[in-house]
Amino acid sequence: MSKDLNSPFRTKTVEQSIRDTEEPEHALRKSLSAWDLTVFGVGVIIGTGIFVLTGIAARNNAGPATALSFVAAGIVCALAALCYAEFASTVPVAGSAYTFSYASIGELPAWIIGWDLVLEFALGTAVVAVGWSGYVRHLMSTNLGWDMPAALSGPDAGGSFDVLAFLLVLALTLILVVGTKLSARITAVVVAIKVTVVLLVIIAGLFFVKADNYSPFIPPAQPQEAGGGLHAPLVQLLFGYAPTNFGVMGIFTAASLIFFAFIGFDVVATAAEETKNPQRDMPRGILGSLLICTVLYVAVTLVVTGMQKYTEMSPSAPLAEAFKSVNQPFFAGAISLGASVGLITVCMILLLGQTRVFFAMSRDGLLPRVFSVTHPKYRTPYRATILLGGVIAVVAGFTSLEKLAELVNIGTLFAFVVVALGVIVLRRTRPDLHRSFRTPWVPVVPILSIAASLWLMLNLPAETWIRFGIWMVVGFVVYFLYGRSHSRLAKVGQDAKF
Repeated sequence: MSKDLNSPFRTKTVEQSIRDTEEPEHALRKSLSAWDLTVFGVGVIIGTGIFVLTGIAARNNAGPATALSFVAAGIVCALAALCYAEFASTVPVAGSAYTFSYASIGELPAWIIGWDLVLEFALGTAVVAVGWSGYVRHLMSTNLGWDMPAALSGPDAGGSFDVLAFLLVLALTLILVVGTKLSARITAVVVAIKVTVVLLVIIAGLFFVKADNYSPFIPPAQPQEAGGGLHAPLVQLLFGYAPTNFGVMGIFTAASLIFFAFIGFDVVATAAEETKNPQRDMPRGILGSLLICTVLYVAVTLVVTGMQKYTEMSPSAPLAEAFKSVNQPFFAGAISLGASVGLITVCMILLLGQTRVFFAMSRDGLLPRVFSVTHPKYRTPYRATILLGGVIAVVAGFTSLEKLAELVNIGTLFAFVVVALGVIVLRRTRPDLHRSFRTPWVPVVPILSIAASLWLMLNLPAETWIRFGIWMVVGFVVYFLYGRSHSRLAKVGQDAKF
């Protein structure tokens, strides 16, 4: 711990963080292997990004060179993943970036990142649930000839409440209460289906690729119509640099958009405390899932942009529409079915990540401690899971996909910056600490991770920064009114006075 226990930058030692996991009432069951973690990672990464954003990025930003955009976004994530892997294997405690920040930078930065992750995972879970509902309604309508009543179809369909999204989140909440291992098994089955669909796209699509569709591979640059004022990217308002669509810089413009497709590998780190051998398995799970997904993303993008001219790609269902364009309705239907099934695991793992961050913050006293009690039989944080699952289910019921802001992206990138900074700090403050996995070339790799993440953040609209700033201000108020005085470290400091 830091010497000044009254400072908002007081730190919690790695040893103390690990000791807290051994308290029977607040202990999680260790049941996950490297394979489970890799499946979790692939399960949450392959989702909305590959099934939707590929078409948007290719049509509007980079053309066939969108494949290079996935490589660029993958490199940014890989730099962050190396930092996450060191922390997750050294501090195998629930909470991911929140816990890592607490051990290296201090309590206030840890609170900020935890508050940020709660927003990121909640918004992501609700939006993906709504996306899943839309796929299911479409499948029922086209294949069964049955339409959901408009009133129960959600705002996107002109209704008032999305009952399918609501029920999905409630069902996943129940699964997570029963046990992480059960959710891992369900995820494994669904991921197998999802990866099969992706491989189907790659293998079957190869027979319909036309070389002419790749010309030009990098279309000529065009000024980006970003709009004025707060709709413009922050980099444009600050430095006068106007991002372009297409051309070489269009590749990076697309990368800032499709970065959403990679969100989720960091969720693997939230399950560190439930891993049998975190020192060995966490790096394998984090880096393995990221590598698998990057390879699949690049392959799918090359095939789809080869099947259909990028100017004609669908912005809502690019993979299915690419097969429709070559008169292959069977494959189009199979892809739609795979997408609807695959989004289930995205929701489950995002919800898992949020409950673990909330649980860790509660166990540290920054949130009410009642939510850090684990179930006597299942050893899961059932109170936090039920609370958050119920809230997100209601939010998903009333959420429109049009309201999906870049808040998810900016929140994740902010977490990347803090984790990379934490690696540098902890290397200096605790050089004696045993690290079963070490980020190579420190501080070069963490600095590159920080720079790359900040660059993508600067390409996001200014209004996104304002929304993010408002959420952070609310977080500061909650911390200073409740978290700072109820923190377990604060109580240690108070006891030390007497």
